[in-house]
Formats: sequence, C-alpha cells, structure tokens
Amino acid sequence: MSKSFDFRRARPWEVALTVLALSAPMLLPLTAAGDGGFIRKAVAQEMQQADTSKLVAIGGAVTEIIYALGEEGRLVARDSTSMYPEAAMTLPDVGYMRALSPEGVIAVNPTAILAVEGSGPADALAVLKSAGIPFATVPEGYDRDAILKKIDVVGQFLGVPEKAKALEEKVGAELDAAIADAAKRPESERKRVLFVLSFQGGRVMAAGKGTAADGIIGLAGGINATDNTFDGYKPITDEAIINAKPDVILVMTRGGSHGSSDDEILAHPAISVTPAAASKSVVRMDGLHLLGFGPRTASAITDLNKKFYGKSGNVSQ
Repeated sequence: MSKSFDFRRARPWEVALTVLALSAPMLLPLTAAGDGGFIRKAVAQEMQQADTSKLVAIGGAVTEIIYALGEEGRLVARDSTSMYPEAAMTLPDVGYMRALSPEGVIAVNPTAILAVEGSGPADALAVLKSAGIPFATVPEGYDRDAILKKIDVVGQFLGVPEKAKALEEKVGAELDAAIADAAKRPESERKRVLFVLSFQGGRVMAAGKGTAADGIIGLAGGINATDNTFDGYKPITDEAIINAKPDVILVMTRGGSHGSSDDEILAHPAISVTPAAASKSVVRMDGLHLLGFGPRTASAITDLNKKFYGKSGNVSQ
C-alpha cells in the first residue's frame, strides 16, 4: 500500500478506488470519464471474471432471462419457481427460492449462483456465500425499469452485455406498447381488481402496495381494490372486502386440486355481495407469467387487460 495515501483524509470514492486498485489491479481500465465511471467499469469487469459455466438460477424471472439471452447452456440447476420455458423443468430443482437448502445447491457443484432479491433464508445465503462460490443478486421490482435492470444485471454477470442490451431494447419496446395501450382507458372506466393470494381459515389473503400483484394490475389498466391501504400480502376482513367493491377477482392458476374453484371464490360471504360476484368475474392467470416481471411481462399486461375488459362474464383461464 502506498505510504502517501491517507485513508483518514480521503474522500469515499478515493477509498473505494484505492481498494479496488490494490485488490484487483489488472481489472482497472487505464482511462475513464469521471471517478464514478472508473469504479463502475472496474466492478463490471470483476463480475465478468466469475466462472459462470455451471450456473444455478434462483427466481423464475432470472431463469427466463438466461434463456432469453440464449445462455441456457450454462445452467446446471434452478429453483422451483423457474418453470418457464418448459425446457427449464428438466434441470435439477434445488428447492423454493425462499426456503433454500445450502447443501442442495452445493450438491450440483455450481461455479456461480444468480439469485433474485428476496431469496433466502438469510442463513442459507450466508453459507453459500461463505463457500466461495461467486454469488450475485438480481434486484427485484415491479415496473418497466425494474425488468430492464434485471436483464442488465444478468447480462453483466454472464459477461454478455451486448446480448443484454439487445434484449433490453426488445423487451422495453414491447413493454412501452403494452403499457401505452392499457393506459388509454379513462380512469373513470377502470375496473377495481382484488388479487386473492389464498384463503386462510376462510379469510382472504389479498395484495396491498409494494407487491407484484399491485404492479401488474396498475400496468394492465386496473385499480387495486385495496386502494393500497396496506403493504404486502395480508389477510383482510370481510368488511374490507365489501367496502373495496371489486369488479374483478384475480387469482393465480394452480395445478391439480390446489386452490378454490370460481364458484367457491364467488360464494365467499364477503365476495358474494360484490360487483365481481354479480358479474361472475374471476380472472385466472399462470403465476409466473402474471407476477414474474421478466421478459414476458408485456404479454401478461396485454392478456390481463383483455381479460379485464375484452370479455363479459367469467373470464377464467
């Protein structure tokens, strides 16, 4: 370390730059436009040095992006939410993204792990990171920019930034068109949509603000019937459901005998007196397509908008 450098008097960016230069001198470019750009380039190059030839993908959108980039040949395993495309289902399943077992992930001998924000539990991630396996987190978010950010982060980690840029342009254009089309509907004509995650002891678990369901409802030209009066997914009272006056009940499709039928949903004591029950409006959509916020979200927006407004009566899928 240079004896002339005084960490106590240095500005934060100078400290960061010096640490990078000392720990990985070969990664730093010779020139850069501004100190911030200098550091960002160094970090990006460091990420690209990770061996991603045997990759574990955690998160449905992450896996979809890897396939959309044409880099699926790197994958050696995926989590249980990664069900698209169909080819991904042939990969070993390391478990649910929020209940990962470090042993299960390490057992596939990965050279790198790419996980969406929110994966866990925290102690499992700590074990994986301490194992010395390159680990990158893909930020979560429920709007247009968040989707493009996911693509960028995945592309940078895999060392294919040009492919990522091309995919961002394609997906961005599709999103712009779908969002603009849905936004044409006047606010006064927009339907109030209650997203039901589940029934627990007869109580409805609904979506509030800061959720993927709230994000997709708004993008598709609907209004979250809970009016964003709470955060996350929470049980709501029968009185709250009645006061919400939903025009549509939105649920995820579930395979086999899981979940409630449309008749069972509409027969719920509180839902039965809502406008949604009167018009028998229950909309179902595949969970990953609906809430994944990945490369296919533009089509989810378009499909959901058509289900809200394009047909009358029951529009289940």
